Amino acid sequence: MRLALVAAMQYLPPRQRAVLVLREVLQFSAAEVANQLGTTVPAVNSGLQRARAALAEVGDTGEITEPDDPGVRAVIGRYVRAFEAADVPALVQLLTADAVLEMPPVPLWYRGSRDYGLFIRRVFEMRGPGWVMRPLTASGQPALAAYAPEPGGGHRLHTLQVFTVTSTGSTGTGGSTGSTGSGGRVARNVVFADPRVFEAFALPGQLSPGDFRPAR
Repeated sequence: MRLALVAAMQYLPPRQRAVLVLREVLQFSAAEVANQLGTTVPAVNSGLQRARAALAEVGDTGEITEPDDPGVRAVIGRYVRAFEAADVPALVQLLTADAVLEMPPVPLWYRGSRDYGLFIRRVFEMRGPGWVMRPLTASGQPALAAYAPEPGGGHRLHTLQVFTVTSTGSTGTGGSTGSTGSGGRVARNVVFADPRVFEAFALPGQLSPGDFRPAR
């Protein structure tokens, strides 16, 4: 399936996502899906209808870009430079107006570039500046491994951040469009702090000064 559909399906609850994939992608009948999920045919049909309605409310999924798109790489590159410089205003300019930051399973959820920026500012106040970000890809989306500075030197792995970048960006709070090159902006940042996630990506737990180069 197109990455756009995959990204849109993040908005669906697990049961609706399963029904949508089984019915419309794998082409199972409603009766077969009901049997697989241990439910009824009416429940399957209702779940499919709700899933379709939820995806329709997401908007134009064609706006979601591929992770290897030059515009996406440029946006993520600017995000890295702003984060490593602890430049919150520059970060906010790279966000859509309704950008979402979440940290499953922690009950932390922010919506809007202003609140996103306030949270990141608090992170810098608590952890200090001088972070190191290492780019990678997660589930077909651009991602960054974030390393927080250690008091005695070096950096410790803090989070894995997975981004959704749209090709058409809304202006941030305050109306400033900034300069994002292709016009792409960060619409969502899903942040993981689970050590099992780190292990899945074989991320080193610590970085010494010789393991990185400061952002330019």
